[in-house]
Amino acid sequence: MLICDDIRRRDQPPNAVPHIPGSLVVMIMRGNHAVILFDHIVDLLNLFGRVNHMVTENVSQRAVVAVVYVAAMFMSVLDTTIVTVALPAIAHDFEVSVAQVGAVQVAYLVALTVFIPVSGWIGDRIGGKRALLGAIGLFTLGSALCGIATSLPELVVFSAIQGVGGAVMLPVGLAMLFRVYPPSERVQLSATLALVTAIGPALGPVLGGLFTTYGSWRWVFFVNVPIGLLALFWGLVRLKPHTQPSPGRLDMAGFLLAATGFGALMTGVSEGSSVGWDHPLVLALIVAGAILLVLLVIVERRVDRPLIELRLFRNHLFTSATCLYGLASVAYIGGLYVVSTFLQEALGASALEAGTTSVASAVGVIIGGQLVSRVLYHRLGPRRLTTTGLILIGAGLALMAIAGTGTSLWWMRGDLLLLGLGVGAVFIPSQAISMATISSTDTGKASPIFNAGKQLGSAVGVALLASVLTLTTAPNVNSGNDGGALFPFHLAFLVAAAVALASTPVALRIRDSEASATMTRSKDTAEAG
Repeated sequence: MLICDDIRRRDQPPNAVPHIPGSLVVMIMRGNHAVILFDHIVDLLNLFGRVNHMVTENVSQRAVVAVVYVAAMFMSVLDTTIVTVALPAIAHDFEVSVAQVGAVQVAYLVALTVFIPVSGWIGDRIGGKRALLGAIGLFTLGSALCGIATSLPELVVFSAIQGVGGAVMLPVGLAMLFRVYPPSERVQLSATLALVTAIGPALGPVLGGLFTTYGSWRWVFFVNVPIGLLALFWGLVRLKPHTQPSPGRLDMAGFLLAATGFGALMTGVSEGSSVGWDHPLVLALIVAGAILLVLLVIVERRVDRPLIELRLFRNHLFTSATCLYGLASVAYIGGLYVVSTFLQEALGASALEAGTTSVASAVGVIIGGQLVSRVLYHRLGPRRLTTTGLILIGAGLALMAIAGTGTSLWWMRGDLLLLGLGVGAVFIPSQAISMATISSTDTGKASPIFNAGKQLGSAVGVALLASVLTLTTAPNVNSGNDGGALFPFHLAFLVAAAVALASTPVALRIRDSEASATMTRSKDTAEAG
C-alpha cells in the first residue's frame, strides 16, 4: 500500500493508465466486507499500469513484434510434426483407421492454403496488430477446441479453424517484421527465425511421443494454448498499431479462384500419397486445381487491385528467394518425415529415441545460423552460401541412404547435423533477401506469396517422399530381408537429396549485388559480432 500511495502522490504522465483512487472505492463500498480486498486489487491495477507504462517506454517495437511473431511461428511449425505422432492414438480413441484420421492434417493444410492469399489484404485492411493478434487468438482457440474434441468430425473442423489462424498470423507477422527491421539487420533476424523453423519440427516428435506415451494425445493440441495466450497478452500490452494505406475492396474473384484452386491442389497432393496418385478423385482435384490457378493468373492480370500481385514475380531476387526456400523445404521437411519413420520401423528405435535423434538437425541449424549470420554471410554473400547449403543438405540426406539395420544412431545424428548446417545456410539468406528489394507498401502482398511457397514446399515434400515409401515398401518392413526392407527408405533419402542438388541452379541465379543492402552490417550487429 505504501508503494501505491507513493504513486498516487506523483504526477501522472499524459499517456499513463488512468488512476482509480482507492479512497473513492472505500466511500462507495463502505460497510461491505469486500472493500479491503477490492481496494488492494485497485491498488495493484494502478501499480501494474504505472509499471507497464515504464516498461513499454524501454521496449523496442522491433523486439515486441519479433517476440509475438516468433511465438506464433513456433506454434505453427511445431504443429507440422507433433500431430503426426499422435494420429494412431487419436484413431484408437475415436475407433477409426489411421488413414481416416489423416483428414485432420488435410483440413489444416487446406485451410492454410485457402486463406494465405487473402492474409495480406486482411493485414492492410484492419491493421497489422489486430490481424496478427486476432489470428493468434483464432489459432489458440482452434488448438483448445481440438484438445476437447469428442469425435473425428469435430476434430477436423477445429483443425481447420487452426489452419485459418495459421494462414493469417505468419504472413502478417512477417510483413510487420520486415517493415520494422531494415535490410542490414535481417540476416541476424533470419537466423533467429531459422532456428525456430528447425527446432519446431525436431521437437515435435519428442513432445508428441512423450504426450501420447505418458499422458494423452490431447496435449499435442493443448501445448499451444499457453504459448498463444502469452503471445496475445504480450501483444495486447506492448504492440503498437501497425497501419498501411487502405488496400481497397477485396478482389473477390481472385480470392475465390485462389481459394478453390489452392485448396483443390493441396487436397490432391495430400491425399495422393495415401490413396494413390492414379485415384480418379486425386487426379480430378489436381487437374481442377491447376485449371483454376491458370484462370487466377488470367483474372489477376486484368484487375486494378489484384489479390495476388503477379508483378512481384518480376522481382528477380524475391522470386529466387521464394523458390529457393520452397525447394529446400521439400528436401528438409520431407527428409525429416522419412527420418522419423526410418528410425522407428527400420532401425527399431523408440519414438523417444527417434525424436531425440532428430534434434541433431536443430543443433546443426543453431551452429550454422551463428556461422552464417555472424561470419559467412557478409563475406561470401547469399549466392555462394545458398549453393553450398544445398550441397550440404544433399550430402546429409545421401549419407542416410547408406545406413543399415546395424547402423549406430550416432551416424544418423551426424548426418542430421550436416543436414541442419545446410538448412541454416539456405534458409537464413533466403529469408533475409526475400524482401530486400520490395517496398514497404508491397511487403503485405509479398509476404503471403513467400509463406505460400514455404507451406507448399513442406506439403509437397511430405507427399512426395510418402509416395516413394508407399510405392516401394514391401508387405512387411521387418520381414528379415534387410535389403528389401531398407530400399524404400534409401530411395526416399536419395530423392530428397536429388531435389536439393537439383535446386542449385536457382541459388546460382541470385545476384549478390541486388542483395547488397542485407550485406551491410548495421552498427548494432557489428558491435555484437
